[in-house]
Amino acid sequence: MSRYTGPRCKLCRTSGLKLYLKGTRCTSPKCAIEKRNFRPGQHGQNRIKLSEYAIRLKEKQKARWSYGMTEKQFRRTFADAGRTKGNTGATFMQLLERRLDNVVYRMGFALSRQQARQWVNHGHFAVNGQRVTIPSYRVRTGDMVTAMPASNEFLLTNLEVVSNPTAPKWLLADRATIQGSMVGLPEREDIDTPVQELLIVEFYSR
Repeated sequence: MSRYTGPRCKLCRTSGLKLYLKGTRCTSPKCAIEKRNFRPGQHGQNRIKLSEYAIRLKEKQKARWSYGMTEKQFRRTFADAGRTKGNTGATFMQLLERRLDNVVYRMGFALSRQQARQWVNHGHFAVNGQRVTIPSYRVRTGDMVTAMPASNEFLLTNLEVVSNPTAPKWLLADRATIQGSMVGLPEREDIDTPVQELLIVEFYSR
């Protein structure tokens, strides 16, 4: 399945909550959830009863849309979590958070994960001094994420409109120099993505 390129506000309305896919628009009165908090389509306001499969599928899609991943990428990440010792759901969320595009977003260097993914693709960021253009690159504890010297001016101009620059406790970030580091692995309570990972585990384990 290819990456979704349609209206992102429809994804929030389908999920029934804000996924913060469009940066500052999601916190403004223009947000689709604020204006039309029901499913898209002519029957969107009708009540429907979801089956157990549909509930798990909806939760999986919600998480996949939040992180902007294709189904193949998402399933592969879940498989990696399943091969790791410990709680599969918590490990899965941890792997999602360690993606470079997500780390750039969490550090407050981008308005959304989509923007962070685009900037990583365009080569604006480096990990430990080496340019990385792969958004799915997994950041490790101790890694330094910095802006490329040629991108500093461009990124600083865009950082002026980032509304939520506070990084979670497992990350350190300095917006003035556009650099940060991963100081530890994210714990489940540190991850505010509104998903129930247990339902995703049940979906892929069926």
